[in-house]
Amino acid sequence: MNVRLMNENDYDDIYQIWINTPGMGLNNLDDSREGIAKFLRRNPTTCFVAEDNGKLIGVIISGNDGRRGYIYHAAVVAVEREKGVGTALLNASLEALKHEGINKVALVVFSKNETGNKFWESQEFIKRDDLIYRNKSLTDIQRIDT
Repeated sequence: MNVRLMNENDYDDIYQIWINTPGMGLNNLDDSREGIAKFLRRNPTTCFVAEDNGKLIGVIISGNDGRRGYIYHAAVVAVEREKGVGTALLNASLEALKHEGINKVALVVFSKNETGNKFWESQEFIKRDDLIYRNKSLTDIQRIDT
């Protein structure tokens, strides 16, 4: 397995991983080809893919605002789970964020995403019950739940 920086040419394979991962929450703007290209221009060193024999088997999308790091999407092809792929991607992302001077990382996981929540707990991400997550759409975004 090889972990490398993600690039715009990876989009089609990444999208296939996302839509075949139960519990993923995607939207038609931010997760479009154009949305991901924009994100990569802003965060060129913190998004990674894992590949095995030239085939993408996992992806992590992360970035920062100069103060806090955020993980937006992480997914591993089902048959490759529990083989260290997710951990390798996470470690690459965390190291890149540390290199950029980031000291704390946050993420959001759907409560019904048992597989995702189990992974994040195994990686010592703490569940916060003292916060209320809020957001507001500035455009018409269609959510695509898988």
